[in-house]
Amino acid sequence: MSRFAAALIVSAAAVALPTAASAGCYGCYTPPPCQTCYQPQYVAPQYQTVQETVLVEPGRVIARRTPAQYRTVMVPKTVMVEPEGVAYERVPPQYAVRERVEMVAPARVYYAPVRPRCGGCGW
Repeated sequence: MSRFAAALIVSAAAVALPTAASAGCYGCYTPPPCQTCYQPQYVAPQYQTVQETVLVEPGRVIARRTPAQYRTVMVPKTVMVEPEGVAYERVPPQYAVRERVEMVAPARVYYAPVRPRCGGCGW
């Protein structure tokens, strides 16, 4: 038998025999720490809604002029009953509640250990 035929038979037998790789146990003999032992885990950013009271319109005072009051008394005579003046109207401030979204924690990536893929070798 030629060397080529013998090599062909040996390689066919090696493929047919069950190995650790064919059992789904790839990279079992990689010493720790290895790339397959830890996988990156992504955590999305976290937000919260914050309510705050804001001033919409400040308080103010409105001054209004009041005209003098006159009346006619017994004899056809007009007299001033109340002099001209100023009346003040106080308007309270107006407030509103505003909601805004703020970030509590930014997105992050951390490495977490994963379970071994092979029960026989521990990796």
